[in-house]
Amino acid sequence: MLKHRARAVFVLIFAALIGYFVYTTQIPAAGQATGSRPFRLGLDLSGGTHLVYQADTSKLASADISASMSSLRDVVERRVNTLGVSEPIVQTQEAAALSSKESAYKLIVELPGITDVNEAVRAIGATPSLEFKVATAADVKDFQASSTMKTADATTTSIAYAAIFQTTGLTGRMVSRAIVEFNNTTNQPMVGLNFTSDGRDLFDQITKDHIGDYIGIFLDGALIEAPVVREEIPNGQAQISGSFTLDQAQKLVRDLNFGALPVPVTLISTQTIGPTLGQAAINGGIRTGIIAFIIIGLFLILWYRLPGFIATIALACYTAIMLALFKLVPVTLTAAGIAGFILSIGMAVDANILIFERMKEELKAGRGVWDAMHEGFARAWLSIRDSNISSIITGVILYYFGSTSVVTGFALVFVIGVLVSMFTAITASRLFLYAVAPKNTTRLSTFLISNGLHFRN
Repeated sequence: MLKHRARAVFVLIFAALIGYFVYTTQIPAAGQATGSRPFRLGLDLSGGTHLVYQADTSKLASADISASMSSLRDVVERRVNTLGVSEPIVQTQEAAALSSKESAYKLIVELPGITDVNEAVRAIGATPSLEFKVATAADVKDFQASSTMKTADATTTSIAYAAIFQTTGLTGRMVSRAIVEFNNTTNQPMVGLNFTSDGRDLFDQITKDHIGDYIGIFLDGALIEAPVVREEIPNGQAQISGSFTLDQAQKLVRDLNFGALPVPVTLISTQTIGPTLGQAAINGGIRTGIIAFIIIGLFLILWYRLPGFIATIALACYTAIMLALFKLVPVTLTAAGIAGFILSIGMAVDANILIFERMKEELKAGRGVWDAMHEGFARAWLSIRDSNISSIITGVILYYFGSTSVVTGFALVFVIGVLVSMFTAITASRLFLYAVAPKNTTRLSTFLISNGLHFRN
C-alpha cells in the first residue's frame, strides 16, 4: 500500500508540474505579446488567408508530376516565409477532376495572421522575367542619330531603343543568388547577381565577344539599364543599379532568388478569416471543454463514487499531458482539432467505465474489494486494447488520406488523445485507486467501490 501511495504522489506531482508548464508558457511576460511557448493556432482560430490554386500539369509527363508538385510546394513555402507568416501551411492535393480538361492537382496555402489577400497572392505568384540582351555600339550610334530619337516622345523612344537589343539566352533562371548591395559613392541600392555555372560561362562569353557594346538588362520586358562592356567578366558576377529604392531592390532580390514557379498555377479560391471570428472559436472551444470536463467529472463521481473521483483526477492529468503535447510536438490547433480533443475527453473515461463495470461484476460475484479491483482491471484490458486500436487505425487513416487540414488536424489530435488516454485510464487510474482503496471489505468500502446500480440488484 505504501509503495502504491508513493508512486501515486509522484505521478500527481509530475502532472502538476506539467500543468504549471502549460500555464506559465502561455502567459506573456512583461513587454511580450505572447508566452514563451504559446499554442500553435490554425488559420480558423488565429485568422488569416486561405488560398486554393489549380496547377496546370497538362504539359508535364505523368512521371514528372509528383516531383514537380513537390517542387512547387517548396518554392511557394519559401515565398510565403518572406511575408513573416507564423507557421504557414502549404500543401498539395490531388482530387478527381470535374472534366477531362481540368487539372486534378491543387495547391492549398494557409497564411495565419495575413489578411491582405492581394499581398499574399502577389508574393506567391510573382515570376520576375530577367533577361540580358546585347546591342552593338554601331546599332546604338545609328539609333541615336535616327529620327525616332530626335522627334518621338519618351515612351516611344524607350520602346524603340529596347527593340535594337538582341537576345543572348542569359536569363534570370541562370541566377544562383541575388543580394542587395550599395554603391560606395552614392550609397544607392543595387542588385548583385551571382550566376550558375552555365550562366557564368555564358556571361563570360557574352562580355568577351561584346567589349565596347551595350548589355541591356530587361526586367519584366522593360529595359532597366544598358551599361557598356568595358572588359571580359569571367567571375560570373554582375550588378544592376537601375535607380532602385531599397524596397524595390529587396523585392527584386527576393523574387530572383525564388525564381519562376515550376508549375503554372491559377488562383481559384480565396477566403479571409478575421481574428475576431477566430477568437470567438477559441473562446467557444475553451468554454465547451470546461463544461464537458465538469459534466463528465460529476457523472463519474455521482455514479462510480470513489473510482469515479479517481477517474476525474486521472482525467485532469490527461488534460494536462495533452495540452503539454500540443505545445511540445507542436500540434497546430484548429477548431476541428479542439473538437477532436473534446471528443477524446469522453474517450479517455470510456476505459475507466469498462473497468468499473467489471469491478461491479466481481463484487456481485462475491469477491472482496481488493480482488474485485484486480480482476476488474485485468478483465477490462482486452476490450480496452481492442477498442483503442480500432480508434487509432481510424485516426491514422484519416490523417494520411485526409484531403484538408481540417481532417488531418482532427485526426492527429484524436490519435494523440487515444494514446494518452490509454496511459491515464490504465496506469494512472489503477495506481491512484490502489493507493486509496480500502484494504478490508466492509459495507462502506463496498459502497465506495461499487456503482449506482449495485445495491438495486
